[in-house]
Amino acid sequence: MSLLLGLVPVAIWLVLLLARGGFWLCRERDSRDPAPEPAAWPRVVAVVPARDEADVIARSIGSLRAQDYPGPFSVILVDDGSTDGTAEAAMSALGATADRAPLEVLRGEPLPGGWTGKLWALSQGVRHAGDAPDYLLLTDADIGHAPDNLRALVARAEAGRLSLVSLMAELSCATAAERFLIPAFVFFFQTLYPFRWVADARARTAAGAGGCMLVRREALERIGGIAAIRTAIIDDCNLARRLKGTGPIRLDLTRRARSLRPYGGVAEIGRMVSRSAYAQLGYSPLLLAGTVLGMALTYLLPPALALFGDGPARIAGLVAWAMMALAFQPMLRFYRVSPLWGPALPVIGAAYTWFTLQSALQVWRGKGGMWKGRAQAMAGRA
Repeated sequence: MSLLLGLVPVAIWLVLLLARGGFWLCRERDSRDPAPEPAAWPRVVAVVPARDEADVIARSIGSLRAQDYPGPFSVILVDDGSTDGTAEAAMSALGATADRAPLEVLRGEPLPGGWTGKLWALSQGVRHAGDAPDYLLLTDADIGHAPDNLRALVARAEAGRLSLVSLMAELSCATAAERFLIPAFVFFFQTLYPFRWVADARARTAAGAGGCMLVRREALERIGGIAAIRTAIIDDCNLARRLKGTGPIRLDLTRRARSLRPYGGVAEIGRMVSRSAYAQLGYSPLLLAGTVLGMALTYLLPPALALFGDGPARIAGLVAWAMMALAFQPMLRFYRVSPLWGPALPVIGAAYTWFTLQSALQVWRGKGGMWKGRAQAMAGRA
């Protein structure tokens, strides 16, 4: 019986390694196979929703205005009720660089019922951009962009006639807490949404990363605009799923887009995960229970068998543990952290399981999806 139990995680990891789109290899990167530049560069408008982002907004807007983009490009910042001087801080990015991409700051309208705050701000920026742009760059206020980022995104979109090109921004990974949790955050995301499957028009898998999403305007209009996902907590993946119905999409790892905000510690990263984890499960207690069981079998059972089992069961536990440590190595290399974090993946998995349970508890207490003073979970179910 113990041997059969030991074979369960071995089978799980064989499937993950061999039949899950090679997600763990981290091969889908925007630096691979650069696209040829188009004959004519389309018009792009960046829309940046911001709520109390004064500490990072000048750097973010500055990086957008400094884009080395040959075509028409401008930036719209939507100030979503900030109280910390976000709009004023953004204007400081103008400085002595008036020759760069123009910036327009919109004061956001009050949040109506049935919308999440970020999506309401985005919708106002998209509406203000009108029919002029061929593409909309939807990007968060805490993301810094390398000067060639937009150029590479547009070249990729034009070459492949893509409805969406999205980049998984490189997150801060300097402190011990970040090294403990951040590479695994992207690893688990790729487990759910293998990037190769995202780019495969025959596969149903669709995902995006909200920090950097270049969207073809016509495709966005075809799905009904931002209003089509107005209640979504996981807005990027919801938008990607709808856009994939209009044409091919792509999601890559990148170093061209980086988060400008470090995480204060384990608790802060936990709050980031808990904000949307239960929404990912459709607010279903049954799926929550299945997820906890799946995480236990996949990440906790192997070390338990390796440490406390005997005979063939112990060997099976060691094999499964070794496979998960191996699978984690490419992501650890991408984030430039020690390969010794690989064997710690069971502990990291336990932390993420706890964050998921916390997410459900927050929703049940009426505080789910908390962001900048707004509890937004289940906004469309009220």
